[in-house]
Amino acid sequence: MSGEKIYEGVLAVHKPQSVTSADVIRKLQSHFKPSELFRPWIEHERAERARSSSREAKFSRKRRNKNIDVKIGHGGTLDPLATGVLVTGVGKGTKQLNDFLGCTKTYEAVVVFGAETDSYDRVGKIVRRGPYAHVTREGVEKALAQFRGKIMQHPPIFSALKVKGKKLYEYAREGQLPPIEIQARPVEVSNLEILEWYEPGTHEHKWPEEEAPEEEKSVAEKLLAKDDALPVAVSAEENQPEKQVLETSSATKRPAESQEEEKEQPTATTEVTPDDSAPAPKKQKVSDDTAQDAPTEQPAATETSEPKTESNENPQPPAVKITMTVSSGFYVRSLAHDLGKALGSCALMSELSRTRQADFTLDSDKILEYKDLDAGEEVWGPKVQGFLEEWEKKRERDARAGSS
Repeated sequence: MSGEKIYEGVLAVHKPQSVTSADVIRKLQSHFKPSELFRPWIEHERAERARSSSREAKFSRKRRNKNIDVKIGHGGTLDPLATGVLVTGVGKGTKQLNDFLGCTKTYEAVVVFGAETDSYDRVGKIVRRGPYAHVTREGVEKALAQFRGKIMQHPPIFSALKVKGKKLYEYAREGQLPPIEIQARPVEVSNLEILEWYEPGTHEHKWPEEEAPEEEKSVAEKLLAKDDALPVAVSAEENQPEKQVLETSSATKRPAESQEEEKEQPTATTEVTPDDSAPAPKKQKVSDDTAQDAPTEQPAATETSEPKTESNENPQPPAVKITMTVSSGFYVRSLAHDLGKALGSCALMSELSRTRQADFTLDSDKILEYKDLDAGEEVWGPKVQGFLEEWEKKRERDARAGSS
């Protein structure tokens, strides 16, 4: 099928839900390594190692006997909860993956009102509930306006960070508030629109059933009170030169592989570890001062003055499906949390799909379906070959354009 041509480059895979980004790489490896399409790549790599080993006699035997895998990586992690475009590189294509970390991305997300969790999404444990009978499509439309353009966004206040060698959720279980600074950072939202509005009783999106333990809720409430005292969204142009700092901590531990689908990741390689987690924000600082409780008043974007309560007149909360095109470093789950806050309620992210990353989209002619891998090389082989050939042509066109 491939002759002796060596296929390398970048392609996109449609990641399904409940599968980690590392799982996708392992799946590709299990099918690419024994395939006819990548046999020339394996043989070329083996020959290169043999030539290299002959010049390095000390390591020749070890290098020749080492198992050869197809070099594969991904350019930007997606949570197990999330679906959509996962850009992957093969062979020399892995060297281009860093180009996809800083590009704009488009997401579709479902936000459910009335509750929030320790992870800001439906895989976490409920730490707070809020009223939602007053939340309407018109109110959401109005609230979204403040999140468009260049804004300062706070990362989620709950994380799996360590302070002085101790995990933050361990502090929470002990009823302590470990001090840590989380800084707002500039992001840009070039498009943010409602795709669909779900009235109560018309959809299947639900809150998670698990409640956080009372000691964790107590710590979470103190952290959320600090968050309540902050503006919902501040324009990046209007932001003061001095850094905005929120002293906060984590009340619970998040699953290592589901910290941030929208957070930028270093390029992965074939040496994939079981932990597909996102690293902590680089500007995290540990403080020696004990965090103090902040005022509990919460500014609301709507005219309602209804206090937060766990009792609501509707049996099911409203939900909204939104689409957004955002810059690197944007947290979709933080947008869900902040939207609930802006409406005088609570909210969490129920569903997430990355529909575009750079030029890759969910169109059938631009992405490899994950299920095609199990259908055999006769199904996925021609598609992967076509994607890599198209990538090679694109690189040649870009090179000619750059030299003209």
